[in-house]
Amino acid sequence: MLFCPCKLLSLVYIGIFIGSFLIFGLIFIVIILKQIISKSKNKRLAESSQQCVGIFHLYCNAGGGGERVLWCAIRALQNKYEGARILLYTGDTDVTPKQILSKCRNNFNIIIDPDRLEFIFLNQRKWVEAEKYPVFTLLGQSIGSMIVGFEALLKFQPDIFMDTMGYAFTYPIFKYLGGSKIACYTHYPTISTDMLRRVASRKTAFNNKGHVAKNPFFTWAKLSYYRIYASFYGMVGRCSNTVMVNSTWTENHVNHIWNIPLRTHRVYPPCEVNHLKDIQHVPNSDGNIYILSVGQYRPEKDHPLILQSLYELRTYLQTDEALWDRVRLIFVGSCRNDEDSERVKNLRDFSKHLALDDHVEFKVNASYQELIQCYQKSLVGIHAMWNEHFGISVVELMAAGLIMIANRSGGPKTDIIETSEGSQTGFLAEDPEDYARCLATVLYNTNEQNEKIRKAARASVDRFSEKEFEDDFLRIVAPLFD
Repeated sequence: MLFCPCKLLSLVYIGIFIGSFLIFGLIFIVIILKQIISKSKNKRLAESSQQCVGIFHLYCNAGGGGERVLWCAIRALQNKYEGARILLYTGDTDVTPKQILSKCRNNFNIIIDPDRLEFIFLNQRKWVEAEKYPVFTLLGQSIGSMIVGFEALLKFQPDIFMDTMGYAFTYPIFKYLGGSKIACYTHYPTISTDMLRRVASRKTAFNNKGHVAKNPFFTWAKLSYYRIYASFYGMVGRCSNTVMVNSTWTENHVNHIWNIPLRTHRVYPPCEVNHLKDIQHVPNSDGNIYILSVGQYRPEKDHPLILQSLYELRTYLQTDEALWDRVRLIFVGSCRNDEDSERVKNLRDFSKHLALDDHVEFKVNASYQELIQCYQKSLVGIHAMWNEHFGISVVELMAAGLIMIANRSGGPKTDIIETSEGSQTGFLAEDPEDYARCLATVLYNTNEQNEKIRKAARASVDRFSEKEFEDDFLRIVAPLFD
């Protein structure tokens, strides 16, 4: 049976009509939203000429390195711009401002003036949660961030919008609908050339499942998806008036994708090095040798690799059971949600599976004082994240006098750890066997050898201090306040 050309033409016309209707409908909605937002902002400006800064950080109560950047930035703004109105967009609706600022003080030793910081609580944060998107996670979370961004903009329209979490798809919303100047501090590019290379090489990872890595068609499809996503990511990133990045590694990737090098500035994140450099190690009454891992319980931190490294270390020390019996591993980190708590449970089970449970301790949401006590009694710091954007915990462990072993990638490799003989500040490793060799080296080093590495590491971290961060941060955002 032949298909009538008239019917085909009719279907084409219907498709064009529906497509045009949807496009014009979307344009109409955007125009209405812009009018509503402009009216609200004009009303605010008529009531007060006070400059308003809106900071977008959906997990301000998480207690990680990204939150230290947030709170140091807020403290710097409060000290420099006394007349500015500072607001914080957050999705932490289950806690009060007082509780958030109390945790900030306990975890980071940072004091914020509560009378000069307003909290805007957002109810749609669920749309950026990764578990909502079992497939096309990057795209889903990016669209989800736009939903949360619309909610934030409708609740308050700032003169300056600062994103400190990397939700780049919110930038055009605030720039073109809210009329805001855009500043961002990017810890980690949402997509990078390293991610593309890992998919192309068909390596299994937490963000590249085994069934995808093993199938050539799925690999091709994922690469195509990543490349299309990267082009959109570059478009929204270029909406920024000024971009701050936290390391050489991040800077290279952001410049490659966003291509705005003259607006991109490297600002090392704040690390509390001055206080930590004063820490004195105390002899352990139990005679144990402690290895310390500090980092949120997130999949990219690769805590299982650390457990595997400890398992491999046991084989290195099999001829020295007395030394192995003294080795202890402490995990210190915060949990953001039930998914993170489940991850801790799985890590406990994994340590039992490897017969390491007597040698491993987990501290969840530990206080700052507990963390200091761990610094005081530990010999080695360990960090396993591949392509860590910077590594605040790496710097702080070095400042506290621990001998650091980190992944041979990202910020630790390009900015933090020097492995050359004569100026060594730590060790770099790639896989469990590599980590185990480094651990064994530290354990068998003389006290003089370890002390030399420790002193060099402590001397190298001053460039990562809170003061250096605040000075650079204020210098770069100053034009937005003019």
